[in-house]
Amino acid sequence: MVTKNQIKLVTSLQQKKYRNQHGLFIVEGLKTVREILNSELKPYAIFVDQERHKTDLGDLTFLVSPKVLAQMSGQSNPSGILGVFHIPESVQPSLDNWIIALDAIRDPGNLGTIIRLCDWFNVKHLVCSKDTVDCYNPKVLQATMGSIARVNVHYMDLIDFISKNDSVPVMGTFMDGSPLYKESFPKRGILIMGNEANGISNPIEEQVTHRIGIPQFGEHSTESLNVASATAILLSEIRRG
Repeated sequence: MVTKNQIKLVTSLQQKKYRNQHGLFIVEGLKTVREILNSELKPYAIFVDQERHKTDLGDLTFLVSPKVLAQMSGQSNPSGILGVFHIPESVQPSLDNWIIALDAIRDPGNLGTIIRLCDWFNVKHLVCSKDTVDCYNPKVLQATMGSIARVNVHYMDLIDFISKNDSVPVMGTFMDGSPLYKESFPKRGILIMGNEANGISNPIEEQVTHRIGIPQFGEHSTESLNVASATAILLSEIRRG
């Protein structure tokens, strides 16, 4: 039996301050919940719409009415399955491979897609500036499609992080940067991706050792590539080596 306090707790997790307070986050959808259940992340509770699903996802499964699940869900059309998981303890970023650093990424869809890209290209650590959108925002988690379980996301001062790891190249993306197809990428380094509207901020730009860009081949000028699309192109080149 689900209590009013449980409903209140789950509903509150739509907001960042309560996610931080309780150390919990929510994901929705059978595929994503199952994927995270199969990871090292620890479940708190799984809530299943008893009229839509007969799925048993373990001892922590609670069958609830559609009305209760709608109260808990942040979606206009709830999928019928909602999982609550413990936020993992932060680990120290390891520079034995490439690290992506995000400078003030604000769009949840962009961050979620970048986390998914990190998973695809085997980038284990994603370092975010403190003003980047929360990786446990439900819209971010929806876009990750479960990849949040396999990528370590860190929030910290980027200048401090870069200055402490000055033994590796720091690559930044700029419209006037050197064409990435002429670059030789080492086995490890830091790749900085900038804000959707303003790019890499001036203080972070001063830390960059290699300015790179994605050449435009179209005849008509466009303002810039979407940051998630640019990340995909750059990671593909880095892994091509």
